[in-house]
Amino acid sequence: MPTESGSCSTARQAKQKRKSHSLSIRRTNSSEQERTALPREMLEGQDSKLPSSVRSTLLELFGQIEREFENLYIENLELRREIETLNERLAAEGQAIDGAELSKGQLKTKASHSTSQLSQKLKTTYKASTSKIVSSFKTTTSRAVCQLVKEYIGHRDGIWDVSVARTQPVVLGTASADHTALLWSIETGRCLVKYSGHVGSVNSIKFHPSEQLALTASGDQTAHIWSYAVQLPTPQPIADTIQQTCGEDEVECSDKDEPDVDADVSSDCPTIRVPLTSLKSHQGVVIAADWLVGGKQAVTASWDRTANLFDVETAELVHSLTGHDQELTHCCTHPTQRLVVTSSRDTTFRLWDFRDPSIHSVNVFQGHTDTVTSAVFTVGDNVVSGSDDRTVKVWDLRNMRSPIATIRTDSAINRINVCVGQKIIALPHDNRQVRLFDMSGVRLARLPRSSRQGHRRMVCCSAWSEDHPMCNLFTCGFDRQAIGWNINIPALLQEK
Repeated sequence: MPTESGSCSTARQAKQKRKSHSLSIRRTNSSEQERTALPREMLEGQDSKLPSSVRSTLLELFGQIEREFENLYIENLELRREIETLNERLAAEGQAIDGAELSKGQLKTKASHSTSQLSQKLKTTYKASTSKIVSSFKTTTSRAVCQLVKEYIGHRDGIWDVSVARTQPVVLGTASADHTALLWSIETGRCLVKYSGHVGSVNSIKFHPSEQLALTASGDQTAHIWSYAVQLPTPQPIADTIQQTCGEDEVECSDKDEPDVDADVSSDCPTIRVPLTSLKSHQGVVIAADWLVGGKQAVTASWDRTANLFDVETAELVHSLTGHDQELTHCCTHPTQRLVVTSSRDTTFRLWDFRDPSIHSVNVFQGHTDTVTSAVFTVGDNVVSGSDDRTVKVWDLRNMRSPIATIRTDSAINRINVCVGQKIIALPHDNRQVRLFDMSGVRLARLPRSSRQGHRRMVCCSAWSEDHPMCNLFTCGFDRQAIGWNINIPALLQEK
């Protein structure tokens, strides 16, 4: 008579155990019903405001839950017995199974999908709370101070763009959806000049590199060049200036908490209604415009999917830059070279090279997965791009295949700006935050925002002014105000 092999014997024993386990569950269920009968009668006899039908249903459900937990407990005991048996058999061969890990793996297969979701939620909550604790700790030890210096309030609608003059006198310019552009005294916050020549939203403003000229782009399908002459008022001392350390703590405030504009503050300042030059050739909204180096030419970007290069003196179209598949969102020029970068909703940005007068070349940068909201130059061979895909990428113009740094954030990014001297990137977000990063992707700070200071709605744009002693960073948003900040850059870099 043939002898039974070890593997067959093990299989038969496991099968018998499963049968006995099934019988034990049935006995448990029957005994459970008998065991819970008395407590159930006792509970039913107690006073309760619940209807009897509801109480009966609740008791039945709790009984089912208890039986399920008991069944799982019995299965756990059976699995542990099997593990112990296997460990005893394999001990002679110098092998052992980690009972805790195996039982854990087996129990995972028994867990329901809802339990898995709850576990994931707990993990996420734990990570978030831990991150907040670490961030608050970093806040208390940070030496980088970001100080809100001045608020510029006077527009009747959201502000799309902010810019700082590059010639004396240094003034602040804002472009608004209320069809106007305003020039401000940085020191006093007073409106100096109002430009009302557009019949559509004013989407961007840029100052001429050497003359008192401003270039504005508008939803009326034109870009205007206009001249201004201002006399700065005597600065007044700043009283009760609020200082707050850059960090992660914030006090949420309502979107309705916007600056009160009881009177039109721009009504008392001089108004310019007619431009020196009107640049016309687009068939759609002109979303941005900028001066080329030297200021003799200007480039415009439009929702008609083209960018146009104009001669400033004659207002003639020099080049029409085509190639984008969707609307353009921004354009920017290099500070020292004849280079232009255009960004688009087609998830790309393009570099246009006009250094050779006879030809112009174009390079396409692909790396984002959503609208590229802006792309700007830095001194040297770098371009920084921001996108609705919540990332910012730093590119080397000599190697366009992949970015040299990527910054990942929690909100869509609007018009970014780079502090050229210190190479600090200011990121304005849809979620009302403004964060500062270095060119390698290290986060340096976040501008303070609370119920008393900061933007109440989406932050649209940022602009650095490295030479002004009072404010070196400006932001604007759809809460109808621009804000001047003083960033302690040495402390910021020291903290890094």
